[in-house]
Amino acid sequence: MKAVILAGGKGTRLAKLTRNIPKPLIKIGGKPVIEHQVLLLREYGIKEIWILLGYFGGQIREYFQDGKKWKVKIHYYQEEKPLGTAGALKVLENEIKEDFFVFSGDVMMDFDLKRFINYHCQKKGIASIVIHSNDHPFDSDLVEVDKEGQIISLLKRPHPPGLTFRNLSIASAYIFSPKIFKYISIKIKSDIEKDIFPLILKSKAKIYAYNSPEYFKDIGIRERLFKVRKDYTLGKIKRLNLKQKRKAIFLDRDGVINEEVDQLCRAENLKIYDFAAKAIKKINEIGDLAIIISNQPMIAKGFMTENDLNEIHKKLETELGKKGAKIDAIYYCPHHPEKGFPGEILELKIKCKCRKPEIGLFLKAKKEFNIDFKKSYLIGDKTSDILAGKRTGCKTILVKTGYGGKDKLFNVKPDFVAKNLLEAVDNIL
Repeated sequence: MKAVILAGGKGTRLAKLTRNIPKPLIKIGGKPVIEHQVLLLREYGIKEIWILLGYFGGQIREYFQDGKKWKVKIHYYQEEKPLGTAGALKVLENEIKEDFFVFSGDVMMDFDLKRFINYHCQKKGIASIVIHSNDHPFDSDLVEVDKEGQIISLLKRPHPPGLTFRNLSIASAYIFSPKIFKYISIKIKSDIEKDIFPLILKSKAKIYAYNSPEYFKDIGIRERLFKVRKDYTLGKIKRLNLKQKRKAIFLDRDGVINEEVDQLCRAENLKIYDFAAKAIKKINEIGDLAIIISNQPMIAKGFMTENDLNEIHKKLETELGKKGAKIDAIYYCPHHPEKGFPGEILELKIKCKCRKPEIGLFLKAKKEFNIDFKKSYLIGDKTSDILAGKRTGCKTILVKTGYGGKDKLFNVKPDFVAKNLLEAVDNIL
């Protein structure tokens, strides 16, 4: 597989920092951000790279030359006039005849490329794009996806007032089939996300979203550049790669993050505790995974649909995003073992392996995020939460909000008890 790095932008928002150098040559830990990308590609055996140049492109060419120093082969294309991220890509139509990586040259990233390749090969779409939850979704381009991970719509910034969304931000790392070239016009300025992706979706060709909790952050503004430099110094960037075992804080939803509402079925009835965003943001800041695992039997009972649940989660993630907090993944069980409800969904009225205190969803999360249960925690308000956490080997914390353990369904004791989610997280820290 080959790779393309888009390195033509001016970096105007960085003002003096890019007055005399192209943005991809700004250094993180003593190396240009684009060099970190080249080294990442080489680590996974990607040794033929095209760099598409624009503003001060000669400096990048002079820095890397033919790539031999990095044990890769580098080709260049210098724009005569700005063609945008897609227009520049079109020049490679006769050079690349196989699926290929595309990176934006101003994004600091460290992720498991092998996992991404496997996902793309499994889905067989015209494109696979990396998405992730971030702490600034309101100024990010977002996507909506279905249960299979297929992108159904793009939410480009600026977002309209009142929009609710899943916090699924485009990370500017892609794998494309060469079929994508037919959607790009030659010598016409166009953008991959703004112009080409809508054309692909309109044609009914498939684009898939690869949701990753790994490190992706653009250095387009000073605040993010300084944050990236700090994260690099602390070792956070390398630590978040899914090759490394990750620590997770598993969270029940109702009664822990939001108020316990009897048979919550509508987004308008969701009320998030005022301390929840602060607690989750603390999890984010230390680099642990914040993962919701929730029983949602209202679906099996016929009281709500999965679309209703998605609207609830949109509101949840939007409200958290307003305060700079993010959830890395949400897993839910739609089943219920007891029959006899009017309008129930019979195929969901089963005894399953995913309804807590069963641990099927925990095992799925472990596989997808390479989680170390022994270092992880479960925070819940029911004895079924605590028993599930015990079965995985996680440490368990019972919060006094919601049911506060008064359901008494299982005879089990938590490792710790806390007043609420914020106190629980503070105890972990």
